[in-house]
Amino acid sequence: MPTPLLEVQELRTWFSTSSGIAKAVDGVSFNLNAGETLAIVGESGSGKSITALSLMQLVPEPAGYIESGRILYGGKDLLDLTWEQMRSLRGKDLAMIFQEPMTSLNPVMTVGWQIREAMEVHGKYRGDEARQRTLSLLDKVGIRDPKQIVKQYPYELSGGMRQRVMIAMALSNDPKILLADEPTTALDVTVQAQILDLLANLQKQLGMTMLLITHDLGIVSRVAHRVAVMYGGQIVEQAETKQLLSNPQHPYTQGLIASLPTRARRGEDLYTMEGVVPAPTAWPVGCRFAARCPRKWELCERVIPDVYTAEDGRPVRCHLYSPTELDKTKSPAEVAS
Repeated sequence: MPTPLLEVQELRTWFSTSSGIAKAVDGVSFNLNAGETLAIVGESGSGKSITALSLMQLVPEPAGYIESGRILYGGKDLLDLTWEQMRSLRGKDLAMIFQEPMTSLNPVMTVGWQIREAMEVHGKYRGDEARQRTLSLLDKVGIRDPKQIVKQYPYELSGGMRQRVMIAMALSNDPKILLADEPTTALDVTVQAQILDLLANLQKQLGMTMLLITHDLGIVSRVAHRVAVMYGGQIVEQAETKQLLSNPQHPYTQGLIASLPTRARRGEDLYTMEGVVPAPTAWPVGCRFAARCPRKWELCERVIPDVYTAEDGRPVRCHLYSPTELDKTKSPAEVAS
């Protein structure tokens, strides 16, 4: 088995708030292999974006901080690096497409200047070479008339154009890993499809590795090789995309997929998961999904589930897959009644 390009081990990113410690990311582990796309999916509030920001060490300070864990890249733990050492990697080896390009781009600088700056800061391209590469990148991401666009400001561009500029900026230094946080947020369906096709094509051309953050399983089925399902600051299930979509194991994953509209369900009411993700300042004592789970046992509300191995070998954080006999004093049917 090849050595992972990036390995995250028991990552915990917490925030100090007036309501207590918010454990937004609480023991997340996953591997990212060279050339693949790993999608992290889940509802808003699951901890997806904070996971990505933690990898880049861009967690908002001073409230936010990485409590513990390891982020191994190239044999080094990124959490051991100084700010300057991390800055030399950020935007070069590790690049990120942020969720909202209008707030991520500088409104008083032209888009051309912002793309060139990303290259010149790392010394990879300068002067005329940087200017020519900027035009080439904008052309590569499907922007017409790059010579005109480089002179414009973000507010003069549409949402789809700004997203393409963000992608061009992220690719400017040929990163080994691209973190894409909801890259199609607020875009209409047609533009979403164009952006997804663009990312997939660029990944093939450049041999790039990608971590995709999304809540849209339709996007996952289109571009991801593997999927990690996140809930309550933890990853509850991981599997190859086709395997997970066709045969979900965790009750939360089953609920997500059951809520998707399909041709087979046309004319039927969609499944709805009652309730919301708990507050990260007050995670439940036991399983964090227990209050919403239709298959819960009595012990689910008082015992934290470990990560177990399902029959097909995938990791699942759920008592249903425990290899030992536990005190399941109430069956799912009894709980439902």
